[in-house]
Amino acid sequence: MKKKIIIVGAGAAGMAAAIAAAESGAEVTLLEKNEKTGKKIYITGKGRCNFTNDCDPEQFFRKVVSNPRFLYSSLYGFTNQQMIEFLEGEGIRTKVERGGRAFPLSDHASDVTKALNGRMKKAGVKLLLNTEVTGLLFADLAEPLERKGKRIEQRVSGVKVREVRWSGTSKGPVSSPVAGSERELAADCVIITTGGLSYPSTGSTGDGYDFAAAAGHSIVPCSPSLVPFETKEPVGDELMGLSLKNVEAAVYDGKKEIFREFGEMMFTHFGVTGPIILSASAYSAKRLRKNPLKLVLDLKPALSEQQLDDRILRDFDGEKNKEFRNSLSHLFPARLAPVMVRRSGIDPYKKVNEVTREERRKLVQVTKNFELTLTGLRGFNEAIVTQGGVSVKEVDPSTMESKLTPGLYFAGEVLDLDAETGGYNLQIAWSTGVLAGKSAAKPENA
Repeated sequence: MKKKIIIVGAGAAGMAAAIAAAESGAEVTLLEKNEKTGKKIYITGKGRCNFTNDCDPEQFFRKVVSNPRFLYSSLYGFTNQQMIEFLEGEGIRTKVERGGRAFPLSDHASDVTKALNGRMKKAGVKLLLNTEVTGLLFADLAEPLERKGKRIEQRVSGVKVREVRWSGTSKGPVSSPVAGSERELAADCVIITTGGLSYPSTGSTGDGYDFAAAAGHSIVPCSPSLVPFETKEPVGDELMGLSLKNVEAAVYDGKKEIFREFGEMMFTHFGVTGPIILSASAYSAKRLRKNPLKLVLDLKPALSEQQLDDRILRDFDGEKNKEFRNSLSHLFPARLAPVMVRRSGIDPYKKVNEVTREERRKLVQVTKNFELTLTGLRGFNEAIVTQGGVSVKEVDPSTMESKLTPGLYFAGEVLDLDAETGGYNLQIAWSTGVLAGKSAAKPENA
């Protein structure tokens, strides 16, 4: 007899779990409170969907910020290469860009969702949209179990659901219950793939944490991650919107360096953002709760201090009668040059042939050490992922099953798992989803 599996949440992890479970012989029902599947997938990678990273496994694990060891079974069980092969097999051509970031060749995130929906349909997954889960159902075990020194007396037996009424706009569902619409659905296993708190407009409102807590699970405090920083120093109109390529960013907590990476960043009206800044946020959230951090930008990382000084001297020699304020156009973008003049402390009206060696060295220092004070992170509305969630100490990494409640599984962002930007977080969703689906579908005596 087929096992009945209910999956809560039709995002990346939920659809991966549904396909894996159905293709393993289970009867699968996928519940989604939105009007369509994969709403968050549509906006990832600015609508292009950076669906994985084409790197080797060891590099992948180095990019995982929270609990990388927990992911060994799932990532080796369904790898980034297998995800690429999955999409190619569904007729979606893919490409790999700088940094190993993999995208559909079309640059359309909808192609990824289309492939997943098509595969679910082939596998016989029953999809119920506009269906909100309001709670889990539990049944007493015939014989109590002992796990990790705890006496377990109940297992999950299904979910409570209700219809979601729509407002008639494109902004999303209104979660008011329709009269008489609440009901119960029985299942042998339930997989929670509700996501975290990032981009709540897509339906990620933390429901999964409530379900997990009801089953006795601990929730690691949540923070926005892969999110811009706010800075103490006002950026102003001068730098707002200015993007810089080929810079190196380092973040310090006191004297301790907690992050360093080379790449692109951008100034905003509130602080800083961009790929290397978003990755830095993953390592900074917990520390920022206690105190501000220091961001140090090396604006010319390809040059040593001596090489940069030589470069500045050559520029000065070519225009000896220019005022200092007009002499940096070859070194910095036009909008950045006035800021560097102020930071150097050199008289802006001084002729460059009068700039002293010590003043020149100060310019080198502020170029190699452009400092900003990080005071906080932007909110979940701007965060790509959530840091924190269901404690992985209470989940079996070889199956994704709860150690506290038999028949209950977790996958994706609802767990305390997160990584840097670059396709790693979506791969975590695919891999944990596939493992949860296959594990839940196994016969009880297997």
